[in-house]
Amino acid sequence: MDTAINEAAGAVSAFGYIAILVVGVAVVAGLIWAFRMGFRVRRSEPRPPRPEEQPTRPVSGPVQEEREVRAWDEVPRAADGSERLTPHQLNPTGTKRAADQRRPRWEPGSSGSFGGGGGGRT
Repeated sequence: MDTAINEAAGAVSAFGYIAILVVGVAVVAGLIWAFRMGFRVRRSEPRPPRPEEQPTRPVSGPVQEEREVRAWDEVPRAADGSERLTPHQLNPTGTKRAADQRRPRWEPGSSGSFGGGGGGRT
């Protein structure tokens, strides 16, 4: 009786080894296929730009950061109440350049933040 169990166990382990070998070959074949596909895609892409084709700095020098104070742009009202505004009639940013370009500062006596402690304005 023991020999039948041993033979069955040997057959199952041989099947397991064959299954692992088949899965391994399939994984390797998939990796080779993916590598070849990636190589074809890379060949079809445009080449990287040469050094003389790279963007250059403007003649006036490097571009500096620009700061400006922005103010809310009011939503325009329609001519009569029944007409609605379409998107091209609205300002896309929702803000406009403020007339007063001085930076806002904290007022003396204010805490500077919500829940920051202190007496705040009294």
